[in-house]
Amino acid sequence: MTNIRKNKENFLEKLSDKITSNPPLYLTLGFAILILIGGFILSLPIFTRTGESTNLIDSIFVAASASCVTGLTTVNTAEHWNSYGHLLILFLIQIGGLGVMTLATLFPLLLRKKIGLKSRQILKEQLNIDTLQGIMKLFRYVLVFTFLVEFLGAFLLSLRFVPIFGMAKGWWYSIFHSISAFCNAGFDLLGDSIYPYRNDNLINVTLMSLVVIGGLGFMVTAEFFRKRSFKKLSVHAKLVFIISAFLIVIGTLAFYLIERQVGGVLYKEGFKNSIMQSAFQSISARTAGFYSVKLNQMHDTSVLFLIVLMVIGGSPGSTAGGLKTTTFGVLVLSTISIFKEEDEVTIFNKHIDSKTIRKALAIIMVYLGLIFFVIFILSISENFKVLDISYEVASAFGTVGASRGITGDFSNIGKILITLSMYLGRIGPMTMAYSIGLKSKTKYIRYPEANISIG
Repeated sequence: MTNIRKNKENFLEKLSDKITSNPPLYLTLGFAILILIGGFILSLPIFTRTGESTNLIDSIFVAASASCVTGLTTVNTAEHWNSYGHLLILFLIQIGGLGVMTLATLFPLLLRKKIGLKSRQILKEQLNIDTLQGIMKLFRYVLVFTFLVEFLGAFLLSLRFVPIFGMAKGWWYSIFHSISAFCNAGFDLLGDSIYPYRNDNLINVTLMSLVVIGGLGFMVTAEFFRKRSFKKLSVHAKLVFIISAFLIVIGTLAFYLIERQVGGVLYKEGFKNSIMQSAFQSISARTAGFYSVKLNQMHDTSVLFLIVLMVIGGSPGSTAGGLKTTTFGVLVLSTISIFKEEDEVTIFNKHIDSKTIRKALAIIMVYLGLIFFVIFILSISENFKVLDISYEVASAFGTVGASRGITGDFSNIGKILITLSMYLGRIGPMTMAYSIGLKSKTKYIRYPEANISIG
């Protein structure tokens, strides 16, 4: 009996070492465990307004959406869950936004315990940085910056919500929506996102600011506040700011021009409100699931354009999902260099190495391949238009959370596929590949060049 216990302990110890020594595997399992535990707890009847238990698939779906900071839900968040359910969802959103390991390391830090090398390596993977140098300093900044911005956002929202809903409910709504926006989750307690407040400047600007700041990435914001000059920023930070600003402006203009036409969702809105709502949709479509217009009434052209924005997503090391702005930027720069017949891909008088370009291409191929595969399967299993399915799948993989109103009507197969899409979109296809050991060893053999005609 003693030998069996020792063998069991040795097995568990080896398994633990294997997991902690593989940061991508740790993160992959961490999010999966968080989703399953959150889903099982949410299924309990004490979290619903009716006192009835929630279907397990639906509760896991919502837990995945909250943990992966997506915002898609098969039930109405405001109407289905009670205060305990809302609090649990908010807790999952905060963990998902900060990252499983980021929050797990908070407690040893508060107790003044030393953070080991393995934990630092996992933090490095979670924050998507290349070095362990200054990792704990950055980690402390992430925590302080996150809570400070969320508090400021809640304070600004309280200026509007407290007079409307009263002190207690107004502050609760302010805190919930501030965290949801900064973490790019898109969950709301208003029942119809911010559509009833689509012309409220304070609410719109506050939520847009929170979404943008959360989607830039912790490293970028830390560097910006440290250097306070665009010229002094790293190439990575400059590329993040340029691509983000470009997508926001292009998205705003495109949405405005399309939806101001007859029959568009902005047709009867004034110029000022139309610009505000266009900017809100442009920002929200890439990272968060809030909406200020009726998404199921948009022109198909707008739907296609927003799908592109959702696929691109936010920036590395942020609370957002998607391909990431830098991946998109590297692809654009690489394409331009090929057209110009340049030997190197350059930006700001520095060249981008071939390894980074190959990684960007690999991420794009895998990402788009997975999206197409899920769309194909759902187009067979579900009775919806392909465009609506495509919008839903892009929203799931981009951890955006916007929907054309079909999420709750998916079959169980459809809900499971969307759940997996949100999960893969949050951890990233490359992290999943590395976690299961697909990362090859260094090769010391150089093969002869292959001449292949393309184009």
